[in-house]
Amino acid sequence: MTGNQTMKSILLSSAALLIATSAYAAKTDVTIGLQLEPPHLDPTSAAAGAIDQVVYSNIFEGLTRFGSDGAVLPGLAKSWDISEDGTVYTFKLHSGVTFHDGTSFEASDVVFSLDRARAEDSTNAQKALFNGIESVEAVDATTVKVTLSAPQGNFLFNMAWGDAVIVAPESIADIKNNPVGTGAFKFSEWRQGDSISLVRNDSYWGTPAALESATFKYISEPTAAFAAVMAEDVDAFYSYPAPENLAQFEADPRFTVLSGNTEGETILAINNKLEPFDDVRVRRAVSMAIDRQAIIDGAMFGYGTPIGTHFAPHNPDYVDLTGNALFDPEAAKALLAEAGYPDGFTTTLKLPPPSYARRGGEIIAAQLREIGIETEISNLEWAQWLEQAFRGYDFGLTIVSHTEPMDIGIYARPEYYFQYDNAEFQDLIEALGVENDPATRSELLRQAQTIISEDYVNGYLFQLALTSVVNAKLTGIWEDAPTQAIDLTAVSWSD
Repeated sequence: MTGNQTMKSILLSSAALLIATSAYAAKTDVTIGLQLEPPHLDPTSAAAGAIDQVVYSNIFEGLTRFGSDGAVLPGLAKSWDISEDGTVYTFKLHSGVTFHDGTSFEASDVVFSLDRARAEDSTNAQKALFNGIESVEAVDATTVKVTLSAPQGNFLFNMAWGDAVIVAPESIADIKNNPVGTGAFKFSEWRQGDSISLVRNDSYWGTPAALESATFKYISEPTAAFAAVMAEDVDAFYSYPAPENLAQFEADPRFTVLSGNTEGETILAINNKLEPFDDVRVRRAVSMAIDRQAIIDGAMFGYGTPIGTHFAPHNPDYVDLTGNALFDPEAAKALLAEAGYPDGFTTTLKLPPPSYARRGGEIIAAQLREIGIETEISNLEWAQWLEQAFRGYDFGLTIVSHTEPMDIGIYARPEYYFQYDNAEFQDLIEALGVENDPATRSELLRQAQTIISEDYVNGYLFQLALTSVVNAKLTGIWEDAPTQAIDLTAVSWSD
């Protein structure tokens, strides 16, 4: 090769590298891998966290919102005033905000959304969030007055939930398939069984997103998830489903492994009204038959924190109650005999799709077998689980991670799927709802945790860890999960 040919080859190679590097640096789209596809896209009418993963903050916004650290921040409301008695909240809304279909966002939309959520025929999965609202009034186009029947120390927190996002009457009819919000991204396409696509909202009222488009790609099988990440077919896999692969990703400079906290109390949920689980001795026996660490090690490869109640260990008001149900199969057998089941019994164990449930379910079934409880395992898709277990109460045992923030109040709802009915606990949660003093609230929360732990309402397993695998050049993906959201509004590519 002549000197000129060598120089020409070097220049061509350099140019190709520059073009490739520039193209990569200019990347403005992202593909996020997920395991669970949502049943629809209306966060105000279903309990599926997979909905909020896509739409929270990206498409829909509320009066307030959660930040990456769990702090409650202004959302569509730029400020608010609270009356001296704590019962009237006056929200000042951002002006000039439009929905994705071009219609104006005004105070009347807030009235519509909150009235719809608290209506008698409301299908909102967290309707209890709105029970204390007495009235919602549009003072003018950018001012809303919400009057409560009693003070609520957590009202602004409640308004940050995905169940409290603001929707419009003009687009409500098709919200499940064509969600129209005010967020930094607009819904583009849903290829059922494959992916959901968003595009940037160039008319966004706030700080515009750096990304021009985003795709949520659904890959249910852990082996396929591994292949997709390794081939860089996805730019990140949120809540990666095969923790046994994480060490390999950590050793690969192409990737960053994020290991954070979630609000996900993972429980062996028990149908408290179904015999024999209506006997606290049986529920306690179930809890004492469970080796939490064996489940964490076997199903989660060590990722997860043991819990003894329905409360996040990273919360400053958490009480360690794991000692209430120490692993003791012999004591569990004695409790079953005392309750009239010396030879055990058979029940159902219905498992939704996440790997923590499927893998954990096999381990728990083996542990329960050791004390005489046989389980008939059914592997369900999310729609089936919601229909049979959550809405139909057709289960004995099930495993699910409750990823809603600070949701211990669900135990005050007798109609909730595990059907726990305790008047003392209900009174306590009612008192908590109107209490503003931080020290008193902390004490009430400690009491609440203790009651449900000592009633063995459910088998408390572990706090779900959030382990995500992310392209090393992608920034802005939340490490922790203070709510069920993959907020893409601050995600971008680095050089």
